[in-house]
Amino acid sequence: MSCASAIRRRSKALTSDSRFPNPDSRPSFSWPTRVYWEDTDAGGVVYHAQYLAFLERARTEWLRTHGYGQELLRGQHDLVFAVRAMRIDFRQPARLDDTLAVSVALAECRRASLVIAQAIHRDGSLLLDAQVRVAALGAGDFRPRAIPDALYARLKSLETIPLETKIAE
Repeated sequence: MSCASAIRRRSKALTSDSRFPNPDSRPSFSWPTRVYWEDTDAGGVVYHAQYLAFLERARTEWLRTHGYGQELLRGQHDLVFAVRAMRIDFRQPARLDDTLAVSVALAECRRASLVIAQAIHRDGSLLLDAQVRVAALGAGDFRPRAIPDALYARLKSLETIPLETKIAE
């Protein structure tokens, strides 16, 4: 799946029966992934913690697509993003050999943090939706810091959906 084909639109601002913003409600980024044995339990169902890795990879590729790979942020800007809080609704299980689409949409950009709406779909069916708050930290000392101005401006331009429910500060 190319990045161009990964951009999708949907009309609902919230996923049905969810308090989380729908990352598909405006243009969003989607990263394809496949479920392998290493991702599953003995029954071929994805282990719950593995979904976190799928979400992390999609966020990393979303940043890279916008010109800010993790190594560039660390090396040139002394910046890393670390997950501070996460809310997840597990809706349906993914299974061995499923092809998944992991979407990313920036809900809120603040000076030292981001709130990202994410979802995992299989063949159009919602398996999981999540709201992830990441904090901007200095790469050398892991202390909170402001997002550099150029990156902040770029990220502000990518805010795509109103944040209906905020993660506690």
